[in-house]
Amino acid sequence: MLRGATSLDEGAARWARVRGPWAVVVHELVCFGVKQARACLFGGCMLALLLATWAWYPVDAPLARYDFLVLAALALQVLLIAMGLETRDEARVILCFHLVGTAMEVFKTAMGSWVYPEASLLRIGGVPLFTGFMYGAVGSYIARAWRLFEFRFIRHPPFAATAWLALAIYVNFFTHHFLPDVRWLLFAVLAVLFGRTWILFRVRRAYRRMPLLFGFVLVALFIWFAENLGTFASAWRYPAQRHGWEMVPLDKLGAWLLLMVISYVLVSAVARRTRGQRSVGCRAQGALPQKSAHRPGGVEDRADSTRMQ
Repeated sequence: MLRGATSLDEGAARWARVRGPWAVVVHELVCFGVKQARACLFGGCMLALLLATWAWYPVDAPLARYDFLVLAALALQVLLIAMGLETRDEARVILCFHLVGTAMEVFKTAMGSWVYPEASLLRIGGVPLFTGFMYGAVGSYIARAWRLFEFRFIRHPPFAATAWLALAIYVNFFTHHFLPDVRWLLFAVLAVLFGRTWILFRVRRAYRRMPLLFGFVLVALFIWFAENLGTFASAWRYPAQRHGWEMVPLDKLGAWLLLMVISYVLVSAVARRTRGQRSVGCRAQGALPQKSAHRPGGVEDRADSTRMQ
C-alpha cells in the first residue's frame, strides 16, 4: 500500500511539474491535506463515533451509548496498533492524556462546568470513561503529526520551561474556581516562551515553516470546531446549552489553546525520550548521531544546535 501511494505521489508530482508552479502548489496542498487526515485518524474516528451513535444508536439498547463509546474507543485503539497505523509511543501519549484529562473532567463536572446528560455504567463520578479518549485524541494528533511531518524547530524554548508552563496551566484549571484566574498571565508566558519559535515541517521533500504559536492557535481552533460537533451530538453539554444546542462560547478557544499546550509538552517529552534511546543505540554500535539541523524531530536552539534543551 505504501509503495502504491509513493508511486501515485511521484506520478502526480511529474504531472504538476509539467503544468507549472500553480499545479505544484496544488499537489503539495493535497499532500498536506492527506498527511493532516492521517494525523487526525484517531480523533476523526472518535468524532465520527459520537455523531453516528447520536444519529443511529438505539435509545432502548441494553448497553448505554456512553458505554458503547468506551468499548468502541478501546477496540479502535487496538485495531490501529495491530494494523501499524499507530505506534506504541503514540498509544502511550493517548493513555497519559486520558489520565490527565479524566482527572480534570471529574473535578470540572463536580463544579458544574459542563455535564454528560446520558446514563452509563463505565464512569467515574459524573464522567463517562470515553471522555478521556477525546483528550487523548488531541495528544494522538500532535504525536502523529510530529512523526508524519518530521517536525524540527528554530529557537525552541528549554523543555524544563515548557514543562513548568504546562504544570501551571493544569493547576490553574483547578484553582481558578477558588483563586484569581491567571490564564492571562499564562497566555503572556506562552507568548514569551514561544513567540520567537518557528516550526519546520516536511510535506514532501522540502521543509516549510511557520510560527509555532500560530500553529497552536490553528489546532485550538479546529478543536473548538470539533467540540461544537461533539456538543451537537449530545456527548456533553455546557450550562448555556441546557435548554437547547447553541455554539460553544468563543472563550473556550482560549481554554483549548492552553490545554493543547499541555498535550504538546507531553508529546515533546516522548519525542525527547525516543531520541535519547536512539542515541544510546548508536553509541552501543560505535557510531554517535550527527548533530545535524536536518534530523527529523530535531530542535534548533538560539544558535544552530538541534538539541531539545
